[in-house]
Amino acid sequence: MNQDSLHLTRRGVLAAGAAAAGHVAFCSARQFGQGQSLAAAGATTAPDKPALIAMTMDLEMSMHYPQWGLTEWNYEKGNLTEPVKQYVVEACRRIKATGGVAQLFVLGRTLEQENVDWLKEVVREGHAIGNHTYDHVNVWATRTEDLQYRFTRAPWLIHGKSVPEVIRENIRLTDLAMQTRIGARPVGFRTPGGSAQGLHGRPDLQQLLLQLGFRWVSSLAAHVPVSPENPTAADFDAVVQAQAANQPFVYPSGLIEVPMSPLGDVASFRRKDKKWKLADFLTMLERNVRWAIDHRATFDLLTHPSIMAIEDPEFQAFDLICDLVQQSGGQAAIAGLETLAARAKA
Repeated sequence: MNQDSLHLTRRGVLAAGAAAAGHVAFCSARQFGQGQSLAAAGATTAPDKPALIAMTMDLEMSMHYPQWGLTEWNYEKGNLTEPVKQYVVEACRRIKATGGVAQLFVLGRTLEQENVDWLKEVVREGHAIGNHTYDHVNVWATRTEDLQYRFTRAPWLIHGKSVPEVIRENIRLTDLAMQTRIGARPVGFRTPGGSAQGLHGRPDLQQLLLQLGFRWVSSLAAHVPVSPENPTAADFDAVVQAQAANQPFVYPSGLIEVPMSPLGDVASFRRKDKKWKLADFLTMLERNVRWAIDHRATFDLLTHPSIMAIEDPEFQAFDLICDLVQQSGGQAAIAGLETLAARAKA
């Protein structure tokens, strides 16, 4: 990717840190009002513990990448290309080099590929890999035609099965595939796609995941209205303010929710003509992470290597977060979502 003069470098973003930190404090005070605490607003904070910063990667192919109009990936979400795999390995290497771990989510179909040594390497390096279903199914679906593009093209694959049966089997098979091909059990579950409601109002899905052995889920993805391109200071303020309402929590069923923090790479980049520049994305990340550090809260970055390899080929987003955590003087740590979930439960 060509970096024009409008793109902030990682060093440029960090240079603005002091001013940004002060502005974050102003935003937080304005959001919660006089005397209202983060805890009262529903945030998971730990004043005596470091902020927890997670960098997550959904290992799937994304429509419109590497060029706009490419939608065949909707039928082959798990057929990862070599550049995507290499991006995952390098991102994980950089995160580990600073003492952190990455949180990945894999599709069962990816484990059908001939060579999964790259994924075994990631596991050996200590990174966490969770279940993302076998075929990237829509767990909120109530009709078979809404489950996955693959099944509209090959309906015989789910012939005679109800929607709940397909969803359960898709999750179960991924567990089995992980144990068989890479010798690892899943660490957590992330829904393909997200919902602004998470699993609120879906006790059936909560119970399904609990029955399948999952303690936590990452399903909630808040929508924050922002400018589709050239975001303003007000847009950045809105995203920062949304962080407090998107902290981990526990459903009445006991299942823990670890939301995907706004904004992820899809919301920032996947638009044809109008999208954020990498510099905008980095500015937003810097603001969000500093907010989490200031409030000893959590931040869960959602990325897709199939997108980031195009939008951020030099790993500036990952390096930026690692730098911010290292510069925090022990006030923040890079962790997998298992750690974020454990703090919410505690």
